[in-house]
Amino acid sequence: MVTRQIVVGADDAAASRAAVDWAAHEARRRRVLLRIVHTFDWDWREQTAGADDARRRAEAVAVAAFDRAREIAPGIIIETDTVIGPAVPRLLEASHDAELLVVGNRGRGGFIGLLLGSVSRRVASHALCPVVVVRGRPDIPGGPIAAGVDHTPTADLVLQTAFTAASEQACPVVVVRAYAPVVPLTTMPVPPRVAILPEQDDAERARLEARLAPWRAKYPELEVDEVISQGSAAAALVEVSRSARLVVIGSRGRSPISGGLLGSTGLQLLHHAECPVHIARQVR
Repeated sequence: MVTRQIVVGADDAAASRAAVDWAAHEARRRRVLLRIVHTFDWDWREQTAGADDARRRAEAVAVAAFDRAREIAPGIIIETDTVIGPAVPRLLEASHDAELLVVGNRGRGGFIGLLLGSVSRRVASHALCPVVVVRGRPDIPGGPIAAGVDHTPTADLVLQTAFTAASEQACPVVVVRAYAPVVPLTTMPVPPRVAILPEQDDAERARLEARLAPWRAKYPELEVDEVISQGSAAAALVEVSRSARLVVIGSRGRSPISGGLLGSTGLQLLHHAECPVHIARQVR
């Protein structure tokens, strides 16, 4: 039987240290093993001494991450794994046995707090388990957990993830539904303010209420707020992320291939959110 574990990708960048902090807290909360994975490239054509130096540097990074996690969450079980090879395939391989994969938003040498690094983007898109990209402010006390939903089947997985986490952390839930308003047919130019019809908001809110009804019933102790936004889902979620402790979104598609990809909303959120982002995905 595979031991329940959270995997976190670690290097010596500040964004990685934030990811280790977040993963350690989460491992303690879930009472699962924390596996710290550090990857390093080594050209087999290099001399043995060069490989030994690379291995020592890699092990030093892993030890530093171990010590930090131990300080953040005393008492959790921690394993470290230093592996040779590119980061993306090694982390994707580690996602096979993980219930959650955690990465920072930038790799070594990136500008902290700004755009998403290529490793984080590719891991978030293709991992075989849920992924948390730690960015923005990871420690907003009292902040809600936000869930971005649409009217596809993946919305229930997003809601399940958000409501479960909110129940365990005793915090509110904010559910965000953004949609593009239907512009009435006319031969005359229509100013944008005329195209926005209040009854469309009412219809979307009713549909959202129907979707939330079973979750409200299952978690009656939770405070649940709704945000209906006309326009960009990414913009609405980024706005909510300013006061949230976590934003939960879904991955796009249903097949084993397309199901691992992220739509434009998810990618924009991963670039600009001001708190960690959780990509909900069925564990395969």
